[in-house]
Amino acid sequence: MTNTVGDSVLFTSESVCAGHPDKMADAVSDALVDAILAEDSHARTGIETVVGANQISLFGEIKTSAKIDIEKIVRTKIAELGYTNPAWGFSAKDSHFTNYLHQQSPEIALGVDADGAGDQGMMFGFACDETPELMPLPIAIAHALTRRIDECRETGVLAWLRPDGKAQITVRYNEEGKPAAVEKLVAAVAHDEVTTAKQVRSDIVEQVFKPVLKRYEFGLPEEHNIIVNGTGLWHIPGPESDAGLTGRKIVVDTYGGYARVGGGAFSGKDPSKVDRSGAYAARFIAKNIVAAGLATKCEVGLAYVIGQPQPLMQTIDAFGTATISEVELYAFKDELIDTSVKGIIDKLDLARPIYGSTSAYGHFGKADLPWEQIIS
Repeated sequence: MTNTVGDSVLFTSESVCAGHPDKMADAVSDALVDAILAEDSHARTGIETVVGANQISLFGEIKTSAKIDIEKIVRTKIAELGYTNPAWGFSAKDSHFTNYLHQQSPEIALGVDADGAGDQGMMFGFACDETPELMPLPIAIAHALTRRIDECRETGVLAWLRPDGKAQITVRYNEEGKPAAVEKLVAAVAHDEVTTAKQVRSDIVEQVFKPVLKRYEFGLPEEHNIIVNGTGLWHIPGPESDAGLTGRKIVVDTYGGYARVGGGAFSGKDPSKVDRSGAYAARFIAKNIVAAGLATKCEVGLAYVIGQPQPLMQTIDAFGTATISEVELYAFKDELIDTSVKGIIDKLDLARPIYGSTSAYGHFGKADLPWEQIIS
């Protein structure tokens, strides 16, 4: 979200913790994708997870020779995310489980099995020089905050934390368009019944806000611009309070609203689904353009039609920052990667179990993922 104040601009992005209901649904869907791809690299998956009060349900389609224990994988993943207490109205062991997954449509399989796109749609990739990972600063810090919140819970640094939470940051950009200050910080965290709101605020400021901002060489905003648990208290985390669904956090998953996003979500899908692989390829192109010094900001657009291997649209926008001609930018892209569906899957080696790490703290900016690699 953007707001203009005098000659400066404010921009806000948010992230959510791994135990947020929507992110839990993403994590379950991708845990199943990984388990299936580990046995069958040609599998097709479109897995949607719904988590609600005391209920876990799977919907969608799969086509695979893999033999996996679906319910065991689901419950294990939910336990890993911290939902082990039935008193919260949702838990890995006790919540009801239903599986409505079915065989992939034969009409879809016709095109996909011939290396065509698994669906139509447009995808965007973005990169800029605001951070070492070439991501916009607001979403980079927002992800760092939620990752730190989860670390504090998992390691016992803040033993009162419960799974589920959010963070939001507002950054002020100066007249040159450069990040100048952190204007506002927001966090919402679930906690036990004995810890006071005052203690929650103090601990989050000291253990989360301060170390993360120090890493990015920023100080805290003014006291009145720091909000922790705006409603005062939050005791019951997860689906008992708010149902979750796969793919409902695509802005968190991408660039925090700083750049355009396509029409489809990522989690639960095998790489034949261009919602996922096309977005990864677009980021790969944009990041390599910026990393090579060919622009300081870049957005790449791709569009596909179901059953067809080649994109219908390929665009590059350097926002006036390019150091080479447009023709040379497109030539760089063509040399970097073949943007056919098969070309993307092969170049980035996507038909393997690598998706679990994407389900929290965004799909971009993580150095170990193949679409984040810089080709020298």
